[in-house]
Amino acid sequence: MYTVLLPVDMAESRATAQVETAIGLPNAGEDVEVKLLHVFREADRAEEASPLQLRAGEHAYDRLDEAGLSVEPVTRYGDPASGILEAADDYGADMILLGGRKRSPLGSVLFGSVSQEVTLDAERPVVVTGDREQQHIPSHRCGSCGEEYYTDDDMTIPSCRNCGGTKVERVGEQSEEPAPTA
Repeated sequence: MYTVLLPVDMAESRATAQVETAIGLPNAGEDVEVKLLHVFREADRAEEASPLQLRAGEHAYDRLDEAGLSVEPVTRYGDPASGILEAADDYGADMILLGGRKRSPLGSVLFGSVSQEVTLDAERPVVVTGDREQQHIPSHRCGSCGEEYYTDDDMTIPSCRNCGGTKVERVGEQSEEPAPTA
């Protein structure tokens, strides 16, 4: 059995890319076992929660199960990169299948990258799938860190999902002066 550790966060589009990659592995239905992981920040949340309580986790589980893969939801708590690496060791994962997001070079330097840390510190293969919706034009921009990202959430985003800044604006909705007419 080939064990894949598939850590999910809140983004369904990244989970979709991860799941489709897992399903595409050779003999996935017969030979691949998936540990569906979410790393919670607080210990009490991890004890009471499951990745299936997140839309991305539920979506990933349903799609993996539908494709015939063996899938087990697991949780950890603390630092996401450390939690992922510890889970990979504990379950003897043959591969870690991450769904990384694109960040600006400045954003990566200032706020770090779970994908980067896991890739550098893992003692097993790491695959970073990216995001199935990255072909979309960014829908939001943070005035604090400059991060741009797409979300199909119609609600106003109260803070940046990257840095926590409160200067998030929908792209194309900034107040602009009308162009002078000739």
